[in-house]
Amino acid sequence: MAPSPEAARLATRLRRLRTSHEPKLTQADLARALSQASPVAVATISSWESRTNPKPPPAERLHSYALFFCSDRSRTEPGYLVPEDQLTSHERSRFEDLHEELVALRTSAYAPNRGSSTSGLSTWTFDSDPITIICPEAPLAERPPMANEKNPNYTRMFRYADLDALIELWGHIRACNPTANVVHRLPSEVVPDDLSSHVVVLGGVGWNRVMKRMLKALREMPVSQVEVDALKTGDIFRTSGADGREYWPVWDDAADGGRGLLEDVALLARVRNPYNHSQTLTICNGIHSRGVVGAVRALTDNAVRERNEAFLASRFPGGEFALLLRVPVLNSEALSPDLEIDSNRLYEWSPSVEAAAE
Repeated sequence: MAPSPEAARLATRLRRLRTSHEPKLTQADLARALSQASPVAVATISSWESRTNPKPPPAERLHSYALFFCSDRSRTEPGYLVPEDQLTSHERSRFEDLHEELVALRTSAYAPNRGSSTSGLSTWTFDSDPITIICPEAPLAERPPMANEKNPNYTRMFRYADLDALIELWGHIRACNPTANVVHRLPSEVVPDDLSSHVVVLGGVGWNRVMKRMLKALREMPVSQVEVDALKTGDIFRTSGADGREYWPVWDDAADGGRGLLEDVALLARVRNPYNHSQTLTICNGIHSRGVVGAVRALTDNAVRERNEAFLASRFPGGEFALLLRVPVLNSEALSPDLEIDSNRLYEWSPSVEAAAE
């Protein structure tokens, strides 16, 4: 199948940036330079420039491209990737223009109107595989009868919690990466190699011990999930630092004394994998299962995903971020958060913003 015109335009632009550079750059030269941000293989550069089957880079790589090709120093030191805070005023202007151009090309390449099963999900497009989704395991008391291996109708998937989120996400990742090996694991099944791949972790710390491990490993990210006695159905989020606070669900107290969930809170984060910095870690978490679904659907729902992708690319050009989101619940269903609505974003963090403030 021929690549879309939009994907081909981005690949052509990336290829011309390299081939028109003085001094001349090979793909290996460019890979060495961009690897100063995080490792990238020559084969990956080749896939981004491919004339027949281009694979658009992740957003954070376009940030590095713009940094490298806007800098005068890259001409005298071809292997040097200038830090953003060292750009001159002229270089910064070129950087902003080039980065905006590349992000626009990438967004266009993923616009959800191509009629292809692989369109629309740029956050969920990965530059290598395997891609491992780690999903919480439901406690024994919460499992249906068919989760019992002695049942003649035993169904393994009934052992999983957050199934709505897993089914939604697994299908989208497979669609965006049709040739990749996409696997899902229960926390008890995870082996060391799984944590060295691109990792997506679903669910809260109560039922997913890998989520607990990852949040502890991300020492720089000022978001934690903690158990509190006042909430028996889930674990709240807590931020640290000067603006530290707690984030709780909102309940609708019915006249008959019952109560339903009116709003949940979700954590959506994309950072470098703390166990392999050449790969990514994506967190889709919630106080309850509706929050987990909301985190996933923010970047899978046709109604909002294109705007949300553009928002993230603009707001976090380095590609790393953590967001606490408000997830409204209507008739027991989670609504997909629109990130452009300020009130939906309860908290924002990015390592690049934090570093610039220091």
